[in-house]
Amino acid sequence: MLSTMQDGNLSIANLLRHGSVAHAASEIVTWTGADARRSTFAEVGRNSARLANALRGLGVTGDQRVGTFMWNNAEHMVAYCAIPSMGAVLHTLNIRLFPDQLVYIANHAEDRVILVDGTLGPMLAKHLPSMTTVEHVIVTGGDAGVLEAPHGVEVHSYDELLAAQPDVFDWPDIDERSAAAMCYTSGTTGDPKGVVYSHRSIWLHSMQVCMSDSMRLAQGDTALAIVPMFHAMSWGLPYAALMVGASLVMPDRFLQPGPIAEILAAERPAFAAAVPAIWQGLLQHLEAHPQDISHLREVIIGGSAAPPSLMHAFEERYGVPVLHAWGMTETSPLGSVARPPARTTGRERWAYRYTQGRFPASVRARLVGETGAELPWDNESVGELEVRGPWIAESYYGGADVDPEKFRDGWLRTGDVGTISPDGFLTLTDRTKDVIKSGGEWISSVGLENHVMSHPAVVEAAVIGVPDEKWDERPLVAVVVAEGQQVTAGELREFLTDKVARWQMPEQWTFVDEVPKTSVGKFDKKRLRTSYSQGELDVTRA
Repeated sequence: MLSTMQDGNLSIANLLRHGSVAHAASEIVTWTGADARRSTFAEVGRNSARLANALRGLGVTGDQRVGTFMWNNAEHMVAYCAIPSMGAVLHTLNIRLFPDQLVYIANHAEDRVILVDGTLGPMLAKHLPSMTTVEHVIVTGGDAGVLEAPHGVEVHSYDELLAAQPDVFDWPDIDERSAAAMCYTSGTTGDPKGVVYSHRSIWLHSMQVCMSDSMRLAQGDTALAIVPMFHAMSWGLPYAALMVGASLVMPDRFLQPGPIAEILAAERPAFAAAVPAIWQGLLQHLEAHPQDISHLREVIIGGSAAPPSLMHAFEERYGVPVLHAWGMTETSPLGSVARPPARTTGRERWAYRYTQGRFPASVRARLVGETGAELPWDNESVGELEVRGPWIAESYYGGADVDPEKFRDGWLRTGDVGTISPDGFLTLTDRTKDVIKSGGEWISSVGLENHVMSHPAVVEAAVIGVPDEKWDERPLVAVVVAEGQQVTAGELREFLTDKVARWQMPEQWTFVDEVPKTSVGKFDKKRLRTSYSQGELDVTRA
């Protein structure tokens, strides 16, 4: 028996039609460093049509890939809308990747056109001669003449190109399972891997971002989207905003604590999202330059574990609840949000908030042990997390032969290790590649990091396993001390005595100016291990 329901493609074009008409007055606010420039959703719709017409004229007639090398701003939002809606594929290029990785993914995706922010033009120009498929570069927010391109690559001014185009476009009816956008992973070994999102997966993911057990993005909200649009689709905020009419504040290149504080004061958003490093920096800034940020209804932290000390500081000092979320490029990226059950209070409520969150109905999860057996959801059994669902990748771009070990029986192997509670809350204890195996027992690097970062003199702490003749591996802690503070390795060991088991206690410590970060703001433990092996760290034993 079949249903009597109509069918229709869940396409980005339909999102754009809806957002630019039903929520025409909602805004994309781009910070300029001193104030803001504003574009309504109606203007975004008209500029999306202009960009689509321009790209047609440049030979984008099908599912060719169009890259973006841009900050979070209104022009990037237009690209988000126009490129998938016309049937092409949006490819967000991570501006923080190493040059060889950047060139690799542009060539692997076969980018035909790249939109580049004027401030990033010189950086892109260095790599263009090695990007063999690029035929056109469109420069936004700057003088196109400053970008030197190799022979065979035409350079265009975004403003001039769009000014010559009509503000209407006959958006095609696109199969919802066709490619809409693609991102490449940053944390894998070997070459980056491409993840291709469908129109359908983006639509369903956008709905989840707006749901009450998720980010609760809603009509009338103003959301500060600090998480980059070149990383995991800015956690789904751009398309979710189109869906419900939430205004977005885009920080452009002004991502330091001082400018973020200025943006908060000027625009007073109700919601914000970024990785822990951003919030650690803002917290330090607020301690030195107090201001009211209670207009923030809540803040989402993802990308890596949010230290409980950071969560308590924002809520108890500034009245801003911090919610933990988990996800990855392969999960679009929203996998879970730590919104506690309504019945909970006090310590129980905080215990839920320390987790990575509960899986929504569309994300199925399981834990798999070292023998390959599925483990129970008892909040004690530790295994590798595997997930599946309508916005979870089932392979990488290029087919089943690309890193096939990442996928098992239709499940994505996340590489994350942890437990799941009987009511579906995930607690991650480590990455499979970062867990410390000492004397036959596992030590959670994340757990140690959170305990060390709860010390008032510590800003950041990253833990890696280093070789040990007796125990196989032992933890080494890299510590960043807060400005104006002092603390010794011995004092930190004493601080940990009632927090970790004796056999887990670190003996080796190193004090650094900054923990190295990956292109998406996570602790780069691979670089820490290299620095240790090459004798570049000043290690203290305590």
